[in-house]
Amino acid sequence: MSVNLAKGQQVSLQKGSGESLTVVRMGLGWKAAPKRGLFGSRTRQIDLDASALLYAEQTPSDVVFFQHLESDDGSVRHTGDNLVGGTGAGEDDESILVDLAHVPAHITQVVFTVSSYTGQTFAEVQNAYCRLVDDSTGLELARYELAGGGPHTGQIMAKVFREPSGGWGMLAIGAPARGRTFQDLLPAIEPFL
Repeated sequence: MSVNLAKGQQVSLQKGSGESLTVVRMGLGWKAAPKRGLFGSRTRQIDLDASALLYAEQTPSDVVFFQHLESDDGSVRHTGDNLVGGTGAGEDDESILVDLAHVPAHITQVVFTVSSYTGQTFAEVQNAYCRLVDDSTGLELARYELAGGGPHTGQIMAKVFREPSGGWGMLAIGAPARGRTFQDLLPAIEPFL
């Protein structure tokens, strides 16, 4: 059963049976919002990019994004870049798989960001979300809807982190930021580490 998360909420990534999830998929979806003009409405293509930044405590260790599709250790993998969004039919436009069982012990958190590579603001995006899925069953565990648009071009969406019990948890962050790439978003990530 999926949990709709609000900004700042967190959820444990333990299965109902108490065992830990092994592979989770962070899915990102979006559509360009139609713009009204003199000759009706039109939709402009928007290229949002999902990235996953791997941290050892507060120190960046690796990153997975459209130009580096797999972490150096192979535990995090991006399925490929979508340049326009809006695939529809419940499919994610971009996905990042995290093999929690194989994330190196020194990695304590994986932060997921979204940035508008083409520079449009989130006011020009509709139906944007990120969701966490148990990749072995396809069950959606949690969903965070990006609502309200806004004048920003980036978003610190969520993070998965090691819990003191040794399992993993997820925190919905939903913090707006400015930037076209994950590098631009690094200062905005720091308060959430």
